[in-house]
Parts: sequence; C-alpha cells; structure tokens
Amino acid sequence: MNSENIAHYLSDISAKVNEYIENNLLVSKGELSQNLCEAVRYSALAGGKRIRPALCIITAQVFGFSSEAVMRAACAFELIHTYSLIHDDLPAMDNDDFRRGKLTNHKIYGEATAILAGDALLTLAFEWLSDLTNYGISSDKAIRIISIAAKASGSMGMIGGQMLDLESENNKIDLIALEKIHKSKTGALIVAPTLTGAILAGATDEEIDVLKDYAEKIGLLFQIADDILDVEGDAQKMGKAIGKDKVLGKATFPAILGIKDSHIYAQKIREQALNVLSKLTLQTDKLEQLAGFFISRKN
Repeated sequence: MNSENIAHYLSDISAKVNEYIENNLLVSKGELSQNLCEAVRYSALAGGKRIRPALCIITAQVFGFSSEAVMRAACAFELIHTYSLIHDDLPAMDNDDFRRGKLTNHKIYGEATAILAGDALLTLAFEWLSDLTNYGISSDKAIRIISIAAKASGSMGMIGGQMLDLESENNKIDLIALEKIHKSKTGALIVAPTLTGAILAGATDEEIDVLKDYAEKIGLLFQIADDILDVEGDAQKMGKAIGKDKVLGKATFPAILGIKDSHIYAQKIREQALNVLSKLTLQTDKLEQLAGFFISRKN
C-alpha cells in the first residue's frame, strides 16, 4: 500500500468516524443548552485528519478484530483531542483564530462557552469509554482502557506536556527536553488509541509493548512533521495560521535542529518505528504506511 492508498484508506475511516460522531453527539432536546450543544458539534464535526481514531481502528484490524466497540472507543479519543484543540486555541493559551479552516470555537461562541464545550467533549469521551461493556467488552478491558485514556489526557500526559510547552516558551531547551514535552503533549494521545485497539482485539502484553514503542515513535514523528509544516506549510492547506511557533517563542524541532536536520531526524524516527513493527509476526502494512504518511503529509 503506497502513500496515496493509505491516504484514501484514512479518508474512508475519517468518513465513518465523522458519521459515528455526528450520530452520537449531544443534541439539545430541551434539557440541554442549545448553545452548548451547537458549540460542541461545531468543533467535533469540523473535520480533521482523524489520526487518533484511525490508529485505534487499524491496530484492532491488525489482529483481525472489528466491532462497534472499536469505533466507539476510537471516536472517544477524537473527542478528547477536539476538547484539547478548543482549549489550546483560547487567548490564554495559543490564541488562535482559525482551526481546520474555520474560525476557532471561542471566536464563534465566546471564551466561556468554548471552555464548557471542551469540558463537555472530555467528559462525553469517558461516558463512551465507560459503556464499552454494553458493546461486548469485558469490564476488565473497559477499566484498563479508561485508565489509559485518563493518564494520556491528564497531568502525566497531554495536560502535563502542554504545561511544559508553555513553560518552555522563550527559553532555550535541548532536544531531550523537547522530546519529553512532546512524548506527553502529542505522543500520549497517539499511544493511547493504539493500545486501546490492541486491548480490544485481545493482543498479548508482549504485542502491546511493541505497539506502545511504535506509537511513541510515530507520535514523535507526527510532532516533528507538525513543526516543519509550521515553517514550510501552506496556511490554506493547513487550515490555520503558520509561523506562530516562532512568534510565540516555542521550542520546536526546526528551532533546535534546523529545517534540514529536522527532515533527516524525521526519517530516522520513521526507520526506528518500522524496525519496532518488524518484531510483530502480523500483517502491519497499514501501520508501516502511516509512518510514511506522517512525513509526507501537507496538513
């Protein structure tokens, strides 16, 4: 499967994810604020690459497992990701006006409603994960997945990484410190859906360990590509402003390594990810292609 085919495959997954989220999101029926429901739906249905749910779905497929439980868990991670974007875009954080080619949530609904919409998405994600037992998943597996999601999205994961990222602004840090930031800020929510797909499919602990190593590497790869795109990308294709990392004084891979060496480093991480996958005696071609897709992506 080449990069064009994996892009089409991801597009198919994205369409299914969009449909599931749209059909299962909050809808105002009198007991809920219509404004809150609209704000939640505005960001959750604004498009995006849907990489996190794709990782959950593809990993489960590696083990020959497919069910509504996988889709529900996969989409829960997309809700967590969307909540994080709403909050990241706020004036107190990155102060962005555009996301996915549209005005950010707070520019449409105001800061207070945007904060609450993000909170609603985060808690809804855990509602979806907590009822996996209604979709044929054992309580032990559901609890394990909830724990993984909580750690990935909390102070030991994404939130902690975001704090480190804010603290690093306009400060000189080295490559080791930068990777620590993004292992939490970006990588945690790449690893979690990957492990979730494996757990749902009944993978062994040894297989899960291999997939965790792989996901940590492609999470880093995704961030390197993101940093490069903030320098070389097209704002129209990205759907958001570029060059903001430099304006905000953020620590990035190009800032530390330079653009040329950032590209080289990305290729090195990709090779490491592929080497890790070779430890599995399974059909992992789609996971392999994802690593290449992350490098070649334009948005």
